[in-house]
Amino acid sequence: MIEKSTAKKKKKREEEKESQIYENSLRPKKLAEYIGQETIKKNLDVAIKAAKLRKEPLDHTLLHGPAGLGKTTLANIISNEMGVNMKVTSGPALEKQGDLASILTNLQENDTLFIDEIHRIRPAIEEILYTAMEDYGIDIIIGEGPSARSMRLNIPKFTLIGATTKMSLLSSPLRDRFGNTFKLSFYNEDELHEIVKRAALILSYSIDEKASKEIAKSCRQTPRIANRLLRRIRDFAEVENMKTITLETTKKGLTSLGIDTMGLDQGDREILDLIISKFNGGPVGLSAISAACSEEQSTLEDVYEPYLLKIGFLERTHRGRIATKYAYDHLGYEYIEPKNTH
Repeated sequence: MIEKSTAKKKKKREEEKESQIYENSLRPKKLAEYIGQETIKKNLDVAIKAAKLRKEPLDHTLLHGPAGLGKTTLANIISNEMGVNMKVTSGPALEKQGDLASILTNLQENDTLFIDEIHRIRPAIEEILYTAMEDYGIDIIIGEGPSARSMRLNIPKFTLIGATTKMSLLSSPLRDRFGNTFKLSFYNEDELHEIVKRAALILSYSIDEKASKEIAKSCRQTPRIANRLLRRIRDFAEVENMKTITLETTKKGLTSLGIDTMGLDQGDREILDLIISKFNGGPVGLSAISAACSEEQSTLEDVYEPYLLKIGFLERTHRGRIATKYAYDHLGYEYIEPKNTH
């Protein structure tokens, strides 16, 4: 039993590694190659050019928005455009102050430090970031007890790039220390259509216009999902010995993957069906939904809710989540006005 569990975990790690390799190969390297988020691109272009003219690091930059919209990609682009190295870590990975101190003291002048899930940094570690971001120094304690003393270590000037899906969980002192704050929004179908065509070109695979538009329509307005769907549908085309991804193959692949015409997958439909059939359309608390569908609350909030809210299938009230008429119609239920929503 243990061997089977270990083999399963190993297989999952290998799949994640393969997916990461593909994802990295599809990522644009320059702002000019980046599709969508036009306002952010324009402001970043000005900020980067100004910083290079002054021969200074770019102001600390905070990127926030739902998962899969390109925060990590933009962090890489910033480093490439500035012509510097990027060190990568995440909030949960920084377990003690020494972890962050080690990274900061090993930075080169003007390097970028990318911290994903920055809202999950511990308060004690966050305090080190304050002086590092403002004064380019960190305070460490040498010794213990009465003989302990504080010592300031100077670090090279650097740019901190933070990424978060939960802006509200970021403390005000940390949030205020970022010179640039950009919110990434969902993509429209035209932008996603271009992203799919570009990805297909990189993967050296031909795709019909109608097929790429179908993927763009079915990817929850998210580039990461668009690229993932493209790879899976390419698998269907290869198995059928087809050199071009057609609309017919795309529809067949999406159906097999459980993706419907609105881009909803099995998980989305299960959540909506649960709210409608078991909780009479809501309002229902997130903890109750989590328990009923055996999914973590954080996954519901970060993965499923943003898109369901965006397309109007779900509403959030102070009493809980409510399925809208659009959700009822999509799943084929007769609409019943929810009670006790106020």
